[in-house]
Amino acid sequence: MTVDPVIRIAEEREIERIVFDYAYYLDMNMPEKMIELFTEECEVSYAPNFGATGIEAYAKTLDGIGTFFRATSHHVSNIVIDWVSDTEVVLRAAVLAIHRYTKDRPDGILYGQYHDVIVKRDGQWKFKRRILKTTMTTDYHVKASNPIGRLE
Repeated sequence: MTVDPVIRIAEEREIERIVFDYAYYLDMNMPEKMIELFTEECEVSYAPNFGATGIEAYAKTLDGIGTFFRATSHHVSNIVIDWVSDTEVVLRAAVLAIHRYTKDRPDGILYGQYHDVIVKRDGQWKFKRRILKTTMTTDYHVKASNPIGRLE
């Protein structure tokens, strides 16, 4: 069955929206809104040994985020969506994230990519898996990363 291209474009806009909402809610210190973007069985990995499986564990990773950062600015671009089915996509996007800390230290910058699996549940698109891969960092608080593999 062929999907109407206009419907597919509308679905992709909805998918892009949750990626942008995630960045906005993070920057505005709204962890309760971030949690709503994920499935109950979500898997999240920001770095080795830093992530969560399941919505409750993910919520715990967000505890205190507002006291750690004075401000953040997440810029997401280069979004590519590959359809697995009518209710599942694989998405990759570039991210530039600037972090102003509450402690006296230089601003931290992360350059990387999001690698996501996003599913449609009860008419809403949600993150099922979110993996942050890092190209490089400058004065960033997490030394370990999920490096982006490159062909040599």
